[in-house]
Amino acid sequence: MDMQTIRELQAYGFFIFVVVLVCVLYGYCYHLYKTERAGKRNYEKYSNLALDDDLDSVVIEENKKGL
Repeated sequence: MDMQTIRELQAYGFFIFVVVLVCVLYGYCYHLYKTERAGKRNYEKYSNLALDDDLDSVVIEENKKGL
């Protein structure tokens, strides 16, 4: 294979890789939106972790594994 063909394959591979990553990102965003809308989890509590980071802070979720 000559160098031109290798460069074209790299370009196609990069494009497909970027498209797959964009699909994964949008799927993850949709999952977060759907989970919060269904009421399974409140992500606004998690966003306050950076602001309220003390030893005596309220626990967001209890550990259900019993550790």
